[in-house]
Amino acid sequence: MPRSFPRVVRLSVALAATAIALIALAPVGSEAHATTTSESRNISLSLLAPTVTPASTVALSELVQVLNDMAARSPVTLTAAVEMLVAASGASVGVTLIELGGPAPLVWSFNGSGVFTAASTYKLVALMMEAQNIAAGRTNANGLVCFEDTDYEAGWYDDYESGACFTRNELARRAGLLSDNTAGHMLVRDVGGANAVNAWAASLGAKKSIFFTDNTTSSDDLAVLWAAEASGSLGGQAAQSWLYPFLTSTKTESGIPAGVGGQSAVVHKTGTLDEVDNDAALVVSGPNGPYTLTVMTDGLGEDSAWQLIASISQTVWSFEGARAK
Repeated sequence: MPRSFPRVVRLSVALAATAIALIALAPVGSEAHATTTSESRNISLSLLAPTVTPASTVALSELVQVLNDMAARSPVTLTAAVEMLVAASGASVGVTLIELGGPAPLVWSFNGSGVFTAASTYKLVALMMEAQNIAAGRTNANGLVCFEDTDYEAGWYDDYESGACFTRNELARRAGLLSDNTAGHMLVRDVGGANAVNAWAASLGAKKSIFFTDNTTSSDDLAVLWAAEASGSLGGQAAQSWLYPFLTSTKTESGIPAGVGGQSAVVHKTGTLDEVDNDAALVVSGPNGPYTLTVMTDGLGEDSAWQLIASISQTVWSFEGARAK
């Protein structure tokens, strides 16, 4: 069933910095509250400054570390950190985080409903649909899909010709690991075409996306799809065991995986077109449990964009680590 996820309201960098400063300067015994509201729930975090007296033997550096650790657990500081990275880049950016573990799973976004060019992330949707069909026994992973002239788009391979047929396994390998365009087109056709892809995505809560044709989406929509996949709602372990190897150790690992720094497996699909670079990921073993992270960027170009995506990923990983303490 579709699932609606709330999002944390953005705070300005200045307000967030002021809030943290007030925590540090709070009188003995006082409390500073960081509260953010969303459509359906409130997230209230109470940050209590430790008692400090003239006779205290606590080193200032230790006090600062304690305050930083406490503040880092707040979505307010995550918003501030991401906002600073985005402002410095000059790009248009959408980010969505959905925690899938931990004692109180959080859903957070920064411009999560903003619409961006999907680029090759549409292939993620086709691959998820194919995985669900294979898990349900509706199609066979070794069954053949034959090339049609309308499938062709320049990409990694030049063996597409009239009468050429490929297994779904091979098309998934090409579309997932290498993001081959013709393979992506063939998978979309195999699962029913663009209308079927968009109806399926919308049924899961991806309401702003028009994949493959207009080929637009949002970080919220891609994160919702990943959350459904990771929760087992789209074919369970059978679908995941087929899908995940095609989205691990891909040709482009310089985005979200780079920010994780090898500390967890990352299952993801990237998309690049002109100055658009996107990454939609499941971080399998985060410090506070698994989470989905999607980052959409427009206005940079590959090297700068991947550096920004990696920096956001690293910031989220640190935030998750703080929440786990």
